[in-house]
Amino acid sequence: MKILIRVVITAVALWAATLVVHGIDLTAATTPRKIGTLVAVAVVFGLINQFIKPIVKTLGCLFYVLTLGLFALVVNGLLLWLASWAAGRLNLPFHVSGFWAAFWGAIVVGLVSWLLNLFVHDDKED
Repeated sequence: MKILIRVVITAVALWAATLVVHGIDLTAATTPRKIGTLVAVAVVFGLINQFIKPIVKTLGCLFYVLTLGLFALVVNGLLLWLASWAAGRLNLPFHVSGFWAAFWGAIVVGLVSWLLNLFVHDDKED
């Protein structure tokens, strides 16, 4: 259930990024197709974050330290751009055109995800 909630939160965050950031396009014709595309891209983005981000963080540890963590913004942008590329390979109508669109889109996705996660209760026992 937690995974499904996280996918929905990411899909909503991606939708917000398509509305706010010029260069992030969702070109599906119908609303159900848009929702399906956003959910599929959220899954792709989640898998990329799950498997590739830890490797990049480990290899780029020095850059994280030297930039006081600001390098994470660049990494998140590149991972969103990679998710866009993967979506294109899967014939999903979602496209991020360029690094700066990915950079600002990753910031929007991160902020919206953070805000929505404030309303999701964690079931961890103390």
